[in-house]
Amino acid sequence: MSTSLINAMGLTLAHFLWEGAVIVLLLLVFWRAEARIRYAAACAALAAMPVACALTFAIVWQGSPAASITHAPLLPPAPSSSLGTFAAWSAKSYSLWAWVVPLWLAGVAMFYLRGIGGWVAARRLRTAGVRPLSAEWQERFAALCARLGINHGVSLIESCITEVPVVIGYLRPVVLLPAGMVTGLTVEQVETLLIHELAHIRRHDYLVNLLQSAVEGLLFYHPAVWWVSHVIRTERENCCDDTVVAVRGDARGYAGALAALESMRAPEAVLAASGGNLVKRVRRLLRQPEGPQASPVTTLAAIALVAGAATLLSAWQQDPPSPQRPAPRSAGTVAQVQTKEGEVRRPPQRPVADPYRKWLNEDVAYIITNDERATFRSLESQDEKERFIEEFWKRRDPTPGTVENEAKEEHYRRIAYSNETFADDTLPGWKTDRGRVYIVYGPPDEKESHPSLTPPSEQWLYHYIEGMGRNVIIEFTGDHMRMTVDPSVPAGVRGGRGR
Repeated sequence: MSTSLINAMGLTLAHFLWEGAVIVLLLLVFWRAEARIRYAAACAALAAMPVACALTFAIVWQGSPAASITHAPLLPPAPSSSLGTFAAWSAKSYSLWAWVVPLWLAGVAMFYLRGIGGWVAARRLRTAGVRPLSAEWQERFAALCARLGINHGVSLIESCITEVPVVIGYLRPVVLLPAGMVTGLTVEQVETLLIHELAHIRRHDYLVNLLQSAVEGLLFYHPAVWWVSHVIRTERENCCDDTVVAVRGDARGYAGALAALESMRAPEAVLAASGGNLVKRVRRLLRQPEGPQASPVTTLAAIALVAGAATLLSAWQQDPPSPQRPAPRSAGTVAQVQTKEGEVRRPPQRPVADPYRKWLNEDVAYIITNDERATFRSLESQDEKERFIEEFWKRRDPTPGTVENEAKEEHYRRIAYSNETFADDTLPGWKTDRGRVYIVYGPPDEKESHPSLTPPSEQWLYHYIEGMGRNVIIEFTGDHMRMTVDPSVPAGVRGGRGR
């Protein structure tokens, strides 16, 4: 799975490490506010997490080698990245993301299957072992619904399976009361617990809980997601408790009703009156604290995540090998040696390589046109050649007017990568077939290698090459990985190996 899509997904997952930490730090700003504001801020933080991932993926994918095309006049135009620094690191990260992304997908599938199992269990509670309550309690329940402004139909039934009051469903919600609860508690206590469940329905908490579980499964690998989700569940119960106190005006009586539900829990796919930390909820109702104190451990963990991510990003953003501009030949001074006879002799001079010849025959050998080559050879002065080189790269700059020339940076990055990866005993990397293809067309979208075959072979797939079409496959075989067919040569004029 070493494709540009996998690479973009892997980088998105890596970037979310620091993005999630930043979102947590922003959430801590609202930590001393009242419960409903903390709940709204936590929901906004959780919603911002998949949005941040989506925006990051769009930016990374736009800068990936498969997302843009740059012109190479000698051969057909080749796909190229518009972000040279990104391409310098991403070309070396294919093998990493080829393992990380499938593992992440497996984790997402596991959490979603777990969520589906919880939903099925909740549906079973709605139909198995239930019976309607007495007409008296149905009237009390209807009056409570009217008092809370709930107009759509909500059913109240008794269950012999559940142990605490729970709410199931969104479009047709049902409130389940444990069998015997109406006889084991006072009428006031039962009504306060029913108000708590109706508060969940009025606040649409069941739908929020489903969306919350979806985000948890998608970004399960980040501790910040689970911490924010825990805050949402805690503040959700606090908000419903505040609704009960506002309606009944008896915090102490409601605290007694909650105490009767101690140690009772419900499946995660339902909303129960015993949700959250029951002891903390009772203390909150009786003492009304100003607000929970921010955990130093949480703050330090978030800061550590940001610091670690910043270090990681700084490593990613290292500049690629800087393009080597040919330096003008310097006449210099040659030391003179005085011999015994008084004769002055000059030591033998090493031949100085022409930097402009190297630029023409090596650096841009695959992307310069025949007309440009002839024009450059006709120039005589160094200033003229310098101006030509400057204009040469300006014509290929995808973002004219900016300081950086992404096409130039990407081209020299490809040369450096080819020399590092494809060199053999006889040729430097840029002269090999794989190096030539890599320099012109960039990293393949998919690569299949068979080193154990005789002879060994390797196939590169490009999803699109302008002038050639889609799904272009280039094959290399033999110990030196020679290209079997040159895709830039028309089929009618190929001879032998098509070179």
